[in-house]
Amino acid sequence: HYPPEIQAEMTLINFMVTEIGLEDQLLALTVSKERPDLEEQKAELISAQNEAKIKISELEEGILQQLANAQGDLLDNMP
Repeated sequence: HYPPEIQAEMTLINFMVTEIGLEDQLLALTVSKERPDLEEQKAELISAQNEAKIKISELEEGILQQLANAQGDLLDNMP
């Protein structure tokens, strides 16, 4: 962090921005202005994808827990 007097005299540039990232941002802005229905659908799909990832993680954790607690033949522990 820089003191306010230095910040007032200069511009900080975030070099982490990539061309592809900027293209994605501009495309998202354009789509949201021209086709808000598509932007809403995209948000719903992203949400569904995140929920699916969480569910997969929970299922994997459950499988690992069952394997860790399994006694004897694994097939006998099937629900």
